[in-house]
Amino acid sequence: MTTTIVVLLVLLVLAGAIGFAARSAAEKRRRELEDAQAEARRWVERLGGQVMNLTGTDIASQQAMADASERFTAAGSQMEQARTVEQCRLVTQTAMEGLYYVRAARVAMDLDPGPELPDLTGQSRAGKVSEERDVTVKGHRYVASPRPGSQTPHYYPGGVVAGRPVPEGWYSEPWWKPALVAGAWGFASMMLFSAMFTGMVGVPAAVASEDPGGAEDGGDGGDGGDAGGDYGGGDYGGGDFGGGGDFGGF
Repeated sequence: MTTTIVVLLVLLVLAGAIGFAARSAAEKRRRELEDAQAEARRWVERLGGQVMNLTGTDIASQQAMADASERFTAAGSQMEQARTVEQCRLVTQTAMEGLYYVRAARVAMDLDPGPELPDLTGQSRAGKVSEERDVTVKGHRYVASPRPGSQTPHYYPGGVVAGRPVPEGWYSEPWWKPALVAGAWGFASMMLFSAMFTGMVGVPAAVASEDPGGAEDGGDGGDGGDAGGDYGGGDYGGGDFGGGGDFGGF
């Protein structure tokens, strides 16, 4: 009888310990999700404030703000659907990308761009456009520049698209978008990389290589920001980003 009582007590203690551990784990997950949701919401609200308060004054800044607005809309949609920590992180990522576009618009308008933003996904690996390039591939003209201009109104914050790094810079058109949608690069794109980036200071040699280094593998799902844009947009800063240079909550 005594042995039976002892066994029952041990089982009760074990059951209580297991229940406590399960409740603790559930509480930890709940707190992590709430924190991730709050962080994502904070970025979305910041991006929204900047999108509402900053208006482009030329083609390049207007295009950059249009891209920022698109990320804001996507982030808002993602925020409504975010039910996991990872989904909240995607919202934050999308919002941050939107802030990259806001920052680019400010640069185009000769305003203070504000503090540097964190590397989204692979930006440091992709490098930056450091010089003017004007190339023709298969009869089509492409221009790249480190600065915005009438010929290069499309900004890209840099990152990985369909497994291949695309350098940060200003371009004549968003030629990376087909690969983002299809998840793979075509042969003409390989030629474009080689023609546009070979020998450019600030762009790793592997980026310009004919070997895509996994470009046919769409596992990356695109660069962080654009991938986030497919899921939803984020927001970048809670302060007033308006035209006067007040970057608010950075």
